[in-house]
Amino acid sequence: MGISSLTDTYTLANGVEIPVVGFGTWQTPDGDVAYQSTLDALAAGYRHIDTAAIYGNEESIGRAIKDANIARQDLFVTSKLWNTEHTYDKAKQALEDSLARLQLDYLDLYLIHWPNPLQFRHDWEKANAETWRAMEEAYAAGKIRAIGISNFQPHHFEALLKTAKVVPMVNQLYVNPADLEEDAVAFNNAHNTLTEAYSPLGTGSLLAVPEIEAIAAKYNKSTAQVTLRWSLQHGFLPLPKSTHKERIIANTELFDFELAPEDVAVLDALSGSDPAKQHTDADKTQF
Repeated sequence: MGISSLTDTYTLANGVEIPVVGFGTWQTPDGDVAYQSTLDALAAGYRHIDTAAIYGNEESIGRAIKDANIARQDLFVTSKLWNTEHTYDKAKQALEDSLARLQLDYLDLYLIHWPNPLQFRHDWEKANAETWRAMEEAYAAGKIRAIGISNFQPHHFEALLKTAKVVPMVNQLYVNPADLEEDAVAFNNAHNTLTEAYSPLGTGSLLAVPEIEAIAAKYNKSTAQVTLRWSLQHGFLPLPKSTHKERIIANTELFDFELAPEDVAVLDALSGSDPAKQHTDADKTQF
């Protein structure tokens, strides 16, 4: 695969390089927890941090990035536009607000968080087109190095392409061995759009699955490490989240083993078994 370290990169459609594993911060509370866990992640070698306006922790993450004193060009920082901001003007302002909270001059990646929020349900396609136009302008102006989408199913993605001048470089999806999102991933691949995997451990629901435990024992690895390695071997970019230093470090130890094809197949066969899947399907309906 050619991936041998945490700072190895995928190359996005526009040539921007993105580290192959990101540090996820969904459900990480603002304040000391978000600040310290981000510092711990950067100390462990992560150079890719993923947050969002709705997470409410951009300020703490921004402080941690500043205090870590790592050269800005060595970091990759993502944030996301929330559902209430799906107009041209609101999207422009939301980006400025995220930059201010993060204390950054630019983002490496900015995503539309959900494609079909309730507030814009009556005309979501037009709302996404306006939002994307604002993001394209910010991209052209250098305020964002790459732009993308999140939770977009193929029909959402296809609708956006009717007016987009720039094809989304990333689609961040709920992807793990128990939820392969095959149609969305295939659509991403057809448009040279990288699939990022949020909740790659199924919000923890996969860590005690017997089939994964058996494979983990075979490789003398944890179930989390096996599941993250599976993500990499599919060409996904996993975004593991933890607030515990030892797990943050353990989630980086993915590059000294490779899953055999038969073990990847066992993990693939888990698709549809995720206990958290009912929640994500509800999200897709709601948003």
